[in-house]
Amino acid sequence: MNICDGLQVRRFDRCKHRVYFGKVTMFNFVGLSLVVLLSATVEGVEYDYFKYHPMPEITSWMNQTAKDYPDVVTIVNYGKTYENRDINLLKIGLSTGAKKKGIWMDCGIHAREWIAPAFCQYFVRQILQTYKTDTKIAEMMKNVDFYVTPVLNVDGYIFSWKDNTTRLWRKNRSPGPEGCACSGTDLNRNFYANWGTIGVDLTDCCSNIYCGTKPVSEPEAEAVTKFVGGQSGDFLAFLTIHSYGQLLLMPYGHPNVIAPNNDELMEVGLAAAEAIKKVHGKEYVVGTSPNVLYPNSGSSRDWARLQGIPFAYTFELRDKGDFGFKLPEDQIQPTCEEAYSGALHIITYAHDKAIHGIESGAMTTASATLWSMLLAVGVTSATLM
Repeated sequence: MNICDGLQVRRFDRCKHRVYFGKVTMFNFVGLSLVVLLSATVEGVEYDYFKYHPMPEITSWMNQTAKDYPDVVTIVNYGKTYENRDINLLKIGLSTGAKKKGIWMDCGIHAREWIAPAFCQYFVRQILQTYKTDTKIAEMMKNVDFYVTPVLNVDGYIFSWKDNTTRLWRKNRSPGPEGCACSGTDLNRNFYANWGTIGVDLTDCCSNIYCGTKPVSEPEAEAVTKFVGGQSGDFLAFLTIHSYGQLLLMPYGHPNVIAPNNDELMEVGLAAAEAIKKVHGKEYVVGTSPNVLYPNSGSSRDWARLQGIPFAYTFELRDKGDFGFKLPEDQIQPTCEEAYSGALHIITYAHDKAIHGIESGAMTTASATLWSMLLAVGVTSATLM
């Protein structure tokens, strides 16, 4: 007999991965937690975390998330795109009345990398669904605020959904300089970090790595620069999510520049890659961009490290080129699960070092290791709900 018969349950449809929202309470039955709707009126919202969503749906999801978790989630507008669209993030954390540290995460700086916004949404869901039961997540929610931008390059992302001819669009949508017939600047070459020195195109505005007319010429890069730069001393980690290649890239993109904490960045990155591997067996390569990918300049990661944010990484998610930017939807769930484990390791390490002075040891990896173990035995967010 279905123990949920006769009850209206906030549930996760394991076949279609749909979440049904409503006002809830918790009941325990034979050791299992059930989330039961107190009201017969459901918000009418169902959200599939394991499919790709166009921008209007992501915006609606952000609004619904803030509505469902008003005590811990607020929407922050911190800029406008070239086409005058809002650039919004979700600020997530428990209000303590004290000044808090921050964790930055952005997705979708490159329009065609659809798996990145999917991961940001998954990351938000996971911390919101676990902070009341996972003591480590709860502790971090008290000590830090998470600033998550699901889609940074809003104009470009919307353009990539237009039709098949625009699906692989990478840049933003600002016009090129005078005399140029092409649009767009590569936002990840536009930050004030050795700008225009290597791995960019300074003259061909049609190039996918055109870096703009000057550092921070683009409103999207300016928005991040002002928001994060204005409080860079409060951020413990800066994670920017991309695809593809299965890489964890650390500063710097210029081969002649080395981060002062290079060894620690490598150590933490390798541990994060190990946490990733434990989930579904996928191997991520860790290193600086010149060593494991290609040299570049003007990236947001490098800019963040130059601002003094100690742990700055670029995640290049699945795959290694079989599907590339067109990663099938059936790979969204495993990709997000493994990347979550890696990101959680970095975040936990940065938190524990800043708050407790712990630089290594079991405490820094407890949450990431537990999540990896649960996934290894087939326990996912679906089975936990």
